[in-house]
Amino acid sequence: MHTLISQINSYGTQQIPFVLLVDFDMQAPRLLTLRQLSEEGIQISFPNFSNTKQEGPSAISIKSSPVTYEAFLVQFKKVMAEIKYGNSFLCNLTCSTHIETDASLKTIFNTVKAPYKILMQDQWVCFSPEKFVQINGKEIATYPMKGTINADLEDAENILLNDKKELAEHYTIVDLLRNDLSLVSKNVRVKKFRYLDKINTTTKNLLQASSAIVGDLEPDWVNHLGTIIFKLLPAGSISGAPKQKTLEIIANAETHQRGFYTGTAFYFDGKSLDSCVLIRFIEQTANGLIYKSGGGITINSDPEKEYQELLDKIYIPS
Repeated sequence: MHTLISQINSYGTQQIPFVLLVDFDMQAPRLLTLRQLSEEGIQISFPNFSNTKQEGPSAISIKSSPVTYEAFLVQFKKVMAEIKYGNSFLCNLTCSTHIETDASLKTIFNTVKAPYKILMQDQWVCFSPEKFVQINGKEIATYPMKGTINADLEDAENILLNDKKELAEHYTIVDLLRNDLSLVSKNVRVKKFRYLDKINTTTKNLLQASSAIVGDLEPDWVNHLGTIIFKLLPAGSISGAPKQKTLEIIANAETHQRGFYTGTAFYFDGKSLDSCVLIRFIEQTANGLIYKSGGGITINSDPEKEYQELLDKIYIPS
């Protein structure tokens, strides 16, 4: 890892554009120049960068066979026991769902709408709505996303904003990300608290809550870009708080390997940095396609609602 961080620092100093893909456990990160990106057939579509051509919309449907509620409950209880012991305040619990679709991973990548999209050859596709960190000028910002509801429910916005469990979860993750940014920057502050974004899908519409947190970097931050990135990983919104102990809880409770799911993807253009959390994720396995999803568990979590959130996040953007 030290060699990788040094290479990123060098790219930053030389203003060499790159893409960095980091898996959740940080065991198999990929650092690629833009030339290497094309040579390896990895396709990226970010708000300010794309190495692929966007195709027209296509009707994509999926049939899912999610983990049973009973199986989910076993994992949920493991997490809740740790929370009651005081070992975690917020723990992100995820599961794998087998899905069937006539669309290839490439077709899904080419046609879905999302701010951040990545196609890793024929291995996985991600269409993420969640920014991680952005650096522009000397300002670093992060945008934790916590809180999801079916937007088609009557009064959905007020239900989400007034849900005590969701509010407590959001406060926890904002506090965690403020602390994380404090590791690499000064004058950290919450710029915008708990704003809502609407996501349209082929089955239902969702509202998701996010916040914007910013800090001020030193003028020579590009010389330490790799150091900055890895001090912030893994992303707090898909791990929990306190981070290190919660990672141990996740490893004990989850029954799958996350791989690149809930990892992070970065694009550096030579002067600024953009990145996303790798959620909304479909992976090709020996047993077919799986869709990975999950949500944050707190002391006030209702297992039935958490299970429903897991299901709500299995979607294709329209």
